[in-house]
Amino acid sequence: MAAQSWRADEGVPCLNRSLLLLVLVAASASAQAPVRRAAPFTVDGQGFATLQEAVSSIRLGTATILIAPGTYRQCAVQAGGRITFKAVEPGTAIFEGVACEEKAALVLRGQGSVVDGLVFRGYSVPDGNGAGIRTEMGDLSVVNAMFIDSQEGILGGEPSGQRITIDRSTFSGLGQCDQSPSCSHAVYLANQGSVTITRSRFERGTGGHYVKLRVPTVSITDNSFDDSAGRKTNYMIDLPEGATGLIARNTFVQGRKKENHTGLIVVAAEAKTYRSTGLRVEDNDARLAPGDATSPAFLADYSHDRLALGANRLGPGLRAFETR
Repeated sequence: MAAQSWRADEGVPCLNRSLLLLVLVAASASAQAPVRRAAPFTVDGQGFATLQEAVSSIRLGTATILIAPGTYRQCAVQAGGRITFKAVEPGTAIFEGVACEEKAALVLRGQGSVVDGLVFRGYSVPDGNGAGIRTEMGDLSVVNAMFIDSQEGILGGEPSGQRITIDRSTFSGLGQCDQSPSCSHAVYLANQGSVTITRSRFERGTGGHYVKLRVPTVSITDNSFDDSAGRKTNYMIDLPEGATGLIARNTFVQGRKKENHTGLIVVAAEAKTYRSTGLRVEDNDARLAPGDATSPAFLADYSHDRLALGANRLGPGLRAFETR
């Protein structure tokens, strides 16, 4: 067997020089190649550059869209299927300003939707209803979300048994009554099913009501309503057509700079579409902000149904109940 020849200046066998050159060329090419960033929207391992492309890829199926940290000036319309919109890291996927169909960041009319860990801020449209979410069809679950400095947080509904749940979410700097003929609210929902709101915070309202629900059944529990920094606000909870269900274990602080300070929770002020008999309002804590000299009703009732008003902890100046 012939001996290998060596080059003293390189210390590498001559027969390996070709291999070495290939390695060096490949390393150089790799160093000069642009770094590829992962796509911000991922469905079952497939990346998409825009949220709408990711949504459209699901069609009538069921899937989760994972959303990478970042600030996105884009929106999407869900036309079908069951989609979960989920932040990879809660609170780091921020949607800002751009509304589809002049409605919202997410316009939802599929079979069902889940929104998990997203932030929506800065929504304003000509009709005064710029929202983070517009739900037009299908059940909706919102968890760990934030809605900030917009005309509306969540808006919509459908004339069916739609079920909407909101949990561990924040609504701050929302609502208006001076940008359009009708007011906008932090949460404004209507359906023939139910709305459940739990463990969420409402604060710093800028007009309208904090929660307005045109639904037959409600459950509003373990939430915080802090109106101390609000301005031009109205009711904390408005059930304008009546409702049954439960309002319990919430804390309320009514602010001084309100447009309507006459009631914190108001039932059937516009119509008696739904029976309110048995609506339970109990174990809540309500106070007036320092310097508020008004005397609002904690619960104001236009329905004249037999409400189930239980024990609530009320601060000075608050009247427990008023029939109107």
